[in-house]
Amino acid sequence: MTRESTVTTLLLGMLLFFAAHSLRIFAEDWRSARIARMGESAWKGAVALASLAGFALMVWGYAETRALPELWHPPLWTRHPAALLTLPAFVLLLAAYVPGTRIKAVVGHPMAVGVTLWAFAHLISNGRAGDLLLFGVFLVWAGADFLAARGRDRLAGTRYATGPWTRDVAAVVVGVVAWALFARWGHVWLMGVAPFA
Repeated sequence: MTRESTVTTLLLGMLLFFAAHSLRIFAEDWRSARIARMGESAWKGAVALASLAGFALMVWGYAETRALPELWHPPLWTRHPAALLTLPAFVLLLAAYVPGTRIKAVVGHPMAVGVTLWAFAHLISNGRAGDLLLFGVFLVWAGADFLAARGRDRLAGTRYATGPWTRDVAAVVVGVVAWALFARWGHVWLMGVAPFA
């Protein structure tokens, strides 16, 4: 595979993935019209298919970019802050799906903040061109998504209800366990890299 085709695969995957996830940022009215025409279930199915296809192409293309030269050589110690940053990122991702957490009530959109931390962690600990492209775009997108979502909340006067503390505890515990399992096995299986090796 040539350098051009490698980057093309990664870019195509990113285009599909981020297009599917950016409509509320850049084309809210168009998105609402499509949902009204297609129905919410059909719309969610189409977005899910585009997201999965984009994700698969991103993983494939990113793996191939390991053949590209490094732009810089991050010091070995950067793995430690990267690991620490990805831990709250996992907790925030879980808090986005557990209803009624105080984490969501305070943060508003914990998934966007979690993705921001995850992307920043990978940028400081990796130095290849593919890293800069993939994680840099994720960082910018997550920041834009968070700002747009908070703007919608302000306009709508949205307030997130909270439930019992056990929901926050569940988000934290499951997030920490998921982080540990992914760091130990999932990251190697998906990306071929052991974070703590």
